[in-house]
Amino acid sequence: MTQSVLTIEHVSKQFGRFQALDQVSFTVEKGDIYGLIGENGAGKTTLMQLITGLSPMQHGTVTLLGEQAGHYQHALNRIGAVIESPAAFEKLTVYQNLRLCAIQHGIQDKQAITEAIDFVGLKAKQTTKVKHLSLGQKQRLGLALAILPRPDFLILDEPINGLDPSGIMEFRQLLKRLNEEQQTTILISSHILSELYQVSTRFGIIHHGRMIKH
Repeated sequence: MTQSVLTIEHVSKQFGRFQALDQVSFTVEKGDIYGLIGENGAGKTTLMQLITGLSPMQHGTVTLLGEQAGHYQHALNRIGAVIESPAAFEKLTVYQNLRLCAIQHGIQDKQAITEAIDFVGLKAKQTTKVKHLSLGQKQRLGLALAILPRPDFLILDEPINGLDPSGIMEFRQLLKRLNEEQQTTILISSHILSELYQVSTRFGIIHHGRMIKH
């Protein structure tokens, strides 16, 4: 029997007269790498902001790890998310950013930081300030920050945007390892169908705020 990690039911969101989301419904099951595909402006980021509580609900329901959006108690502590851009401090090093993240999450084991750095392949850059990292390295750091607390569910908004082909391939391999080795369920968005198709176990297509395939 499958277990739902995320259930979206008839979700709509409007900004003034602009209909950002229109009756969106889909489900992410435990163990999925769910690819959410849509062009820029399709509503992907808005939806992820609703899921993570960064934007208030208007219509419909979002159930995340058994809790409804607007009434989260423990669900947000069990997810990792990178939405729009990695939340890293430019003047701090890779290690310092992860150390700060560990403190925020009450993680005292420094080995967890080392493991996250090693997992995303940034060991050689751990003493480098974020402002000196390449785009691909910043994306890896964002992933390291998101996985440090060992989340059950990982939400990634356009993580391969701007990466070169080798960077995309490396990131794709990291996601597969996370899913297989740590049993992390993943929701990932992109406007590049071919890339999500290669990594996703299931996928949906959003167009002008409406799901046209799920």
